[in-house]
Amino acid sequence: MDIEGLIALDHEHLKNLQLSEKLKHERNVASEEIGKRKAQGEDIAPLHAAMKETSATIKTLEARNKEIEEQLDALLLTVPNLPHATTPDGADSAANVVVRSVGAAKKPFDDVLPHWEIGEKLGILDLEGGRRVSGRGFIVFRGDGALLCRALIQLMLDVHIAQGYDEVAVPFLVHRASMTGTGQLPKFEEDMYQVPADELFLIPTAEVPITNLHRESVLEKEKLPIKYVGYTPCFRREAGSHGADTRGLLRVHQFDKVEMVKFVHPDSSYDELETLVNDATAVIEALELPYRVVALSSGDLGFAAAKCYDLETYAPGVDKWLEVSSCSNFEDFQARRAEIRLKKSEGEKHKFVHTLNGSGLALPRVVASILEVHQTPTGRVRIPPGLRPYMRGKEYLG
Repeated sequence: MDIEGLIALDHEHLKNLQLSEKLKHERNVASEEIGKRKAQGEDIAPLHAAMKETSATIKTLEARNKEIEEQLDALLLTVPNLPHATTPDGADSAANVVVRSVGAAKKPFDDVLPHWEIGEKLGILDLEGGRRVSGRGFIVFRGDGALLCRALIQLMLDVHIAQGYDEVAVPFLVHRASMTGTGQLPKFEEDMYQVPADELFLIPTAEVPITNLHRESVLEKEKLPIKYVGYTPCFRREAGSHGADTRGLLRVHQFDKVEMVKFVHPDSSYDELETLVNDATAVIEALELPYRVVALSSGDLGFAAAKCYDLETYAPGVDKWLEVSSCSNFEDFQARRAEIRLKKSEGEKHKFVHTLNGSGLALPRVVASILEVHQTPTGRVRIPPGLRPYMRGKEYLG
């Protein structure tokens, strides 16, 4: 991010613009003078030559400003959002603040197995099959494991629909404008799976297609908030490539996720963020998992977010808190890039909506927590009562 270069280009653009306007004024004055002198039969050749030189200078300035505008547009796309005043200040994740914790972070019994071991013992998780088919970082769920994934997706959708979200089923491939609108491009292009022949990208999150449903639109205030929920697979090349947490389900290239997206009035967006967090934690509570809500510091904040809460569930088998959701307020950052405006009243200036999104939830780490938190000493895994209707009434895995 070259802020100094951006400012220098902006100053040059303004300077060229002012000089160009000054020269255009001088050209207009000269044009009138040429007309007068021509009518009086005077020699206009010197004035005409000077005006021709002025026109050439104007043309050069305008051509340079067109180049500058293209450079500015490219540079502006690399500038992150500004943190909200309530975002904790800090250089990295060490400055994150735990807002609240629910449930005890403890083992259900001694020698609880990590999720990949209990999953493979129960025959519901096939990590070798995923490697055989696609390589490291891909998963195969079998039998009740596949059923568990479908059950979790349906539970999440049902919970969020009951909270007032409209369900949408969206494409899993999007074009460059959609990825740019939500802030994935240009910064994260190397992390994305692409289909170059069609100039499309596999989505890293449903946030991208759902937010872009209103790209280049004008929304009426009276219809806000607009709330969507949708299930999609997600594809991220960077996951599992950093050497940490690569075993099991903690870092994978493809995973399922249910996503909530809100379009809200700027005056209410931070209240809507708190509601979004509560909407996501309702699923965690239905699954009877210990969790905590963490406010990310300015140094750990995502590129497009002004404020973000991570929701983390505890996994006793690996003795870690696992991020299963990020709930973010982007303010008007995405709306400006995607041209999502508020319909203005007479005399008002144009305003942009505020966009928010939150995972509701991401499946792999939720599955990991379920397999470890609800594991029993007998080698079975208890299915939380709220999930059992979606699991054909089963009380246990195994």
